[in-house]
Amino acid sequence: MPMKKVLLSIFALATAAAVHAQIISVVVKDTRYQTVTGFGAACCDGAMCPFGSDTAPVRLLYGPQSKIGLNIMRMEISPNFKGDISYSDIGWDTPYDWNGSLPSAREAKKRGAIIFGTPWSPPGEYKTNGTAQGGNSDSQGNQRGELREDCYEKFFPWLNSFLDWMDKHGVRVDAVSIQNEPDWWVSYSGCLYTPIQQVKLVRNYAHMLDKEKYGVRLISAEPLGFDPKYSNALMQDPTAREHIDIVAGHIYGHPPLGNLKTSAVLASKYGKEVWMTEHSSTDNIDRLPNWHEQLLFAEELNECMLAGCTGYIYWYMRAHWAFVGTGEAKYNPGNAKNRLLPRAYVLSHFSKHVTGSTRLSTTSSVQTGTESAFETSAYIKGDSLIVMAIDTTKTTYKLRLRLPYNVKSGTHILSTSNESLCQEEPIEIEEPVSDITVSLPARSLNTYIFMIDQTSAAIRDLDMDDDAPKTYYDFQGRRIDQPHGLCIEKSADGTARKVYIDD
Repeated sequence: MPMKKVLLSIFALATAAAVHAQIISVVVKDTRYQTVTGFGAACCDGAMCPFGSDTAPVRLLYGPQSKIGLNIMRMEISPNFKGDISYSDIGWDTPYDWNGSLPSAREAKKRGAIIFGTPWSPPGEYKTNGTAQGGNSDSQGNQRGELREDCYEKFFPWLNSFLDWMDKHGVRVDAVSIQNEPDWWVSYSGCLYTPIQQVKLVRNYAHMLDKEKYGVRLISAEPLGFDPKYSNALMQDPTAREHIDIVAGHIYGHPPLGNLKTSAVLASKYGKEVWMTEHSSTDNIDRLPNWHEQLLFAEELNECMLAGCTGYIYWYMRAHWAFVGTGEAKYNPGNAKNRLLPRAYVLSHFSKHVTGSTRLSTTSSVQTGTESAFETSAYIKGDSLIVMAIDTTKTTYKLRLRLPYNVKSGTHILSTSNESLCQEEPIEIEEPVSDITVSLPARSLNTYIFMIDQTSAAIRDLDMDDDAPKTYYDFQGRRIDQPHGLCIEKSADGTARKVYIDD
């Protein structure tokens, strides 16, 4: 965290603590936003180096029975020919190098994962520079690699061939993207598109993607910094908009509550999902991330949710700064190969509990979001009300929660260091309440999961259907015309209480 952020954040929390006597108040309202599809990572542990036959990372990370609970996996749709690599002995039948991610994709599918593919480039013969490489190097002639306009009609049939090959080899791919980072001129595999070029490609040729046959959804190109010009141009074109199912991008150099949030406005208006499909925090460092850096990662996850994100996909699965250890001796101790790392458990606060939920409105007595030391968000999933809270300061607080429903029980999942992760303890609630105070330890990531009292929730949802000053309900929330015995009395102002009426 930059020093300016630390100083501003500590000052804000110190001021708030003085006013609120070490209590932070959060109000959760039943105003509903996006439903969260899930969380995942890319199937690689190097620069698009797939795992091949090693499926250990997927087995550790994916599925509801795993400790982490990931449910989205990203893989490359390689534009490269296999070259000298021979797969004929096991019967692979494609000219492209699509084989390395297949075992992991199969394993993830067994665990219920959503699989999506991203091209780093179309095949080189379709491009202006004649190669899958981006062209940004002297050895490549500094030729900008773009999809040739006379090859636009070949692009979606090429994606169909990938879908067909994967399907024949046991993996039904759920979505495909148009391009990885269309705004970033690179020397490795890459292809540049302007927002207008992407619109033209999608508007005129996306009908050639066989969605019905393969049951696949189309993801927009994924710009480096989630540049809204790319997604907004698609959303503003009625024909292109119909073909796009998911708006996607990365957040390199742009905090989630900036470009991502801006891009989500039109996407959400038109019923599209919004996925953050690549970012890595504190990568390429010469050590394992410390606990403060893990909390910054938790803040990134939280801010993506606040920005309207429905899917969050990290970069590598296996790296010393990611989720599964590599075994590289220089990063030990703690980096044993195929061992879950602390960052995976930080992610599990969201992936195990927020997946499938709908985000609720929250307001706080202290600043939250980018440049703050305290962050929060809230969600509803079935009978559960979930509140996330992150405190990056060295001060312990009490967290007063004002909830939209009465809750009758709860669980606190707490992480306070790389060595103390996902500790669970019950939250004692003597009777259903909607105003509850819980602990907020210093430098902590917290998930509070409450069970909603459905009796009070049902009563609260019922409308007054006449002008009577009081109405009565049984304990299943059903209106009673002739109240008697123990029942619920609801006043005209909406307040309810238990009463006994002697008949």
